[in-house]
Amino acid sequence: MNLYYVYIIASKRNGTLYIGVTNNLILRIVEHKSGKVEGFSKRYKINQLVYYEETNDILSAITREKQMKKWKRAWKLRLIEKDNPDWRDLYQDIVGEK
Repeated sequence: MNLYYVYIIASKRNGTLYIGVTNNLILRIVEHKSGKVEGFSKRYKINQLVYYEETNDILSAITREKQMKKWKRAWKLRLIEKDNPDWRDLYQDIVGEK
């Protein structure tokens, strides 16, 4: 079964946010952290994984990503703080799971 992820990365607590979708969360975060992803996340040094969701349906993941990108900033912050109130970089957590 394939897994897909909708994720939010941040530059810092309450900083600039980026929402994306991927089928390999660890690799994608490594790419963000190393600056291999050109564009917005590299320009603003957005590389801390602060939230993610997992699904086995790519269309659901894409739909959710688009939905979240339309949200007001306050909604995104509430979503992050509900599951990650300390804004920890969750990358180490997911690397430890694999």
